[in-house]
Formats: sequence, structure tokens, C-alpha cells
Amino acid sequence: MKTQTRWFLIVLGLALFARVEVAADPAASNVVRPPTATGIDVLVRDGFGPLEDRRVGLITNHTGLDRSGVGTIRRLHEAPGVELAVLFSPEHGLHGKLDVPEIADSEDAGTGIRVYSLYGKTRRPEPAMLDGIDTLVFDIQDIGTRFYTYISTLGLAMEAAAEQGIRFVVLDRPNPINGVDVSGPVADPGRESFTAFHRLPVRHGMTVGELALMFRAERKLDLELEIVELERWDRAAFYDATGQRWVNPSPNMRSLTQALLYPGIGLLETTNLSVGRGTDTPFEVLGAPWLDGQRLAAELRTMSLPGVAFVPVEFVPDASKFEGETCRGVNVIVIDRAVFDPVHTGLEIARQLRILHPDEWAAEAYDRLLVHAGTLEAVREGKMVTEMEAGYREGLEEFMARRKAFLLYD
Repeated sequence: MKTQTRWFLIVLGLALFARVEVAADPAASNVVRPPTATGIDVLVRDGFGPLEDRRVGLITNHTGLDRSGVGTIRRLHEAPGVELAVLFSPEHGLHGKLDVPEIADSEDAGTGIRVYSLYGKTRRPEPAMLDGIDTLVFDIQDIGTRFYTYISTLGLAMEAAAEQGIRFVVLDRPNPINGVDVSGPVADPGRESFTAFHRLPVRHGMTVGELALMFRAERKLDLELEIVELERWDRAAFYDATGQRWVNPSPNMRSLTQALLYPGIGLLETTNLSVGRGTDTPFEVLGAPWLDGQRLAAELRTMSLPGVAFVPVEFVPDASKFEGETCRGVNVIVIDRAVFDPVHTGLEIARQLRILHPDEWAAEAYDRLLVHAGTLEAVREGKMVTEMEAGYREGLEEFMARRKAFLLYD
């Protein structure tokens, strides 16, 4: 039996065993948890009180939905006592379908309201866009990773609101990969960018509402800020425990599994690797024409990384990097998300790439999203991941202490 087939059958068997174990537990199968209420759910239920008699600008996209599937745009447009005057859209546009370098302004077909793109000529609301607005509302689903740009749009919009004396309201949403686990290096000071708006670790373990509180305090914004909080959200829960339906936050973020992999695998995509864009499983596979997938999978298996398995694969992206070329690499399979650490796993993959392909892999580009010179140097030197983690532990512990002041949920 070929090695690839054998490992596939082993992984499949483990997955089926895990499913049988869960199904065999009657206590687990009979647990019915009340659904989490998001900020828009709470706002609708409470009669839009925080927005009464307000002229509102709404920063949102297709993820801005209440639990019944009605969009936040429609809810605010039809709300008595609320004047929805203008819309703002983030990267990927109002409908979350665009994967292009720049998005133009537009008009919302359902309401006729002007939509200003915050991923075009500007990435923050300009004064003219805010003319006559007294409240900005933010309702977008984040995925819990520093370099996912929706939280950068949040921070930049907060800065603009503070400058113009405009009130800011965040309709909070769950962190889909849980609000407990925090990992990775904190971005180096002075290296802020659109993919590193604030000094956060790679996986921050916060909701957008909690981040807004941190941004206001640590960036010293003179801003009236209100968070419409979640109800019935357990910090340790993943998104599939919330009772809320999954909506792809961006074109290549198509499942909770991919969101969980993203903090580690997403870090690699600024290098000369495909991370599966242009395939059916972005962030679940990685590879390149020059890569020895069999050897990489074998080396990764020797590390006994918790909660994850690696199967050598070949794939041909039909878009993005290496479009139309055969890429050899690995399928990264999450076996047990309770113990899986995506950042640790991603660093181990980077380490093995450096060892196995020192001339082919463009290691320098790894720092574009990592934003931590010390860890990049450790990768270049082939140091063990435990040594890398020791190198950024102090900064991570300092972040954890900072973070405590802004947590809203148990």
C-alpha cells in the first residue's frame, strides 16, 4: 500500500473513531445549549435603544446578519427612530465576494444608500464621508487572527470617529476560534500596518468589542464608545457551539476548520508557497512546485504535534499563486481542535521548510505577517519551536496582562 494511502486511511479511522465516541455519549448528545445572541440580535430585541434619534453610518458586510438571517443594513434601515444615512464596506466588499487589490464605492441595491469602500482609495472614513453622521456602527464577523484586516478597519474607523467627535457603537460577535487560546509573537513595536494595526499576538483570543475597548484605551482615543454585548457566549466555545449559522467571512474562509488553521497556515502565504487559494480547501493544504511533500509530511509527523496530522498531497490551483501548476505539499488535518495549536504548527512547518529547502523557500517574506524579527531569525537558524516561543514569551505574557482589563465575557 502506498504511504499516502496508508496515512489517509489511518487519519480517516481516527476521525471515525472520534465521531463514534462522541455519538456514544448520551449526556453529550442530549445537551441543548441556548443560542448565543450577537450584538445585532440584542439591539433588535431591545428596540434599537442605543441608536434612537441617531443619524448612523454603518460599517458592515455580508456577515452582518441577525440570527434569523436578516441583514443589519435592513434592520437599521427599517428601525423606527434610526436614520441609516451611509454605509462603509471593508476588504472583499459589501457582499464579501471580491478578492481584488482595490474596491470602488458603490450603492446598496436594497436601500439605495451610498456605500463608501474602506478598501479602495482610502482605508479609513474621510471627514466628507462622515458629514452629518453622529454615530458610527460596526458589525462585521472577525476570525480571531491579527492579520485578518476587518479589525484594522475597526481601528481606523475608530480613529476617524474620534477625530470628528462621532460616537462609535460596536455590535459584538463571537471569536469563532474561541476567546481563551492566545498564541504567537506580539507584533514588533513601530511596525504597525493594515495587517498589523495594533500590538497583538498572531492569535489574540478577543472579540471585536473587546478589541475596540483595547484600541480606545491603548491608542488614547477621545471617543464615546458603546459595545452592544453578546449574550450566552462561552469564551471557550468554538463557533459551532453558538447556534449561529456560519457565513464565509471572506471568499477563501469557507469553514470553521479553515479559520482555526489560518493563524498558522495564513502566516506562510506571503512566502513562495500556495496555501490552497484556487482550490476547494484553502488553508487546509500548502505546497509549491519545488516542494518535496512526501519528505515534509514525514518530518512533520516525527514532531508528534498535538491534534493534527499531515498527509502528502498534490494539487493544482486554478487561481492565485502557482495557478495551473502542480504543487506538491501537505494536507493539514485537524484531528483534535481542543489541543491543536495553529501557530505552533505553522512555526514548525516554517522550520521544516527552512531545513529541507533552504535555497528554495523564501524565508525572508515570512516576516510580512509574522512582524517579529526575533522569530524570523530563529526560523532562519532552524531553532526548535520551543526556543522560538521562549524568545517571544515575555511579550506574550505582557499582552495577556494588558488584555485582562478589556475582557467582557467569562
